[in-house]
Amino acid sequence: MSVRASSLRILVVLLTVSLVSFSADAKAQTGWLPTAWFSQESVDPKAMFPLAESDGPWLVLATTFRGEGARDDARRLVQELRGSHKLKAYTHEKSFDFTGNQRGLGLNPDGSPKKMRFAKSEQVVEVAVLVGDFASFDDPRGQKMLAKIKNLQPEALADGSGKSQSFSDFRRMMGLDKNAVKGPMHLAFVIPNPLLPEDFFTRQQVDKFVLDMNSDVTNSLLDCPGRYSVRVATFTGAGTFDQKAIEDGGKDVEFQGRLVEAAEKAHRLTETLRRSGWQAWEFHDRESSMVCVGSIDQLALQQADGKLATHPEIIRIVKELGPDPAKLAMGQIMPRSIDGVLLDVQPKPIDVPRVPTGQR
Repeated sequence: MSVRASSLRILVVLLTVSLVSFSADAKAQTGWLPTAWFSQESVDPKAMFPLAESDGPWLVLATTFRGEGARDDARRLVQELRGSHKLKAYTHEKSFDFTGNQRGLGLNPDGSPKKMRFAKSEQVVEVAVLVGDFASFDDPRGQKMLAKIKNLQPEALADGSGKSQSFSDFRRMMGLDKNAVKGPMHLAFVIPNPLLPEDFFTRQQVDKFVLDMNSDVTNSLLDCPGRYSVRVATFTGAGTFDQKAIEDGGKDVEFQGRLVEAAEKAHRLTETLRRSGWQAWEFHDRESSMVCVGSIDQLALQQADGKLATHPEIIRIVKELGPDPAKLAMGQIMPRSIDGVLLDVQPKPIDVPRVPTGQR
């Protein structure tokens, strides 16, 4: 795609957004959406439907089962939810080992650490039943599903139907739940997918508007397979001057013109870096455009001595595309220039923006 075509694409998106209210745009930002909400396939009577990373990222935790028979009880419930109620239900299992010695508080008289044992030495299996998939904690579909789950009366949770202990049973035994007229899953709540990495929710997820801006970009940062990339150039359009826009009083047009100019620079730099052998990416959002280099899964690697060191690819990119080391040694901070385009003074690793599943 040519520089001009790329710029025109971004300009069209910018002009389109002025005709759409922010609330409508936010409503369109549905995030992680399943391709088919209701399964048309028959339910395998032996299947557990284990949770996967791609399910979610937010789900309703319907209930959990603990102890002997937990797997069988969870299987019965998940099959009923999928079969009779046509819900996307999953199971997620965790094991807890309460056997063996445990480190206690304090020290023995000889200075050795105290050792303790659990009062009941056992290995326990807990199986959760979850229903999904939802884009965010407050996804309207998720909140509607939560209300539905709380009021369901599945046969799999009828009194005396299972061997294990459910979360609701535990609450009643402890006297924490006095209201027994509600549904057996009335303690359900929304949780993040426990299989996702800890930093999943700290990464930027692009919305529909930004996704449209980058939809026709050939080497888009959104297609970078790595977890990180190194930002080497940032263009905000600051400093450009559109005299005609000022004379016409079109401040919005002036700002859009700056963004188009920034997009052109980013696209030209990306193409130039690619021809020079760099794995370059471009990315455009509401306020700026940027160029990144590299596809990196880890910021640091463990060395033979056990210490962590910056990933060598990051070091190489910063060294070759950052300020000239010789000039830095003389106290001169001068960014490099490629094809007449200035790079950032300090290249830095960034998170690669996430794209909602199925949206690109």
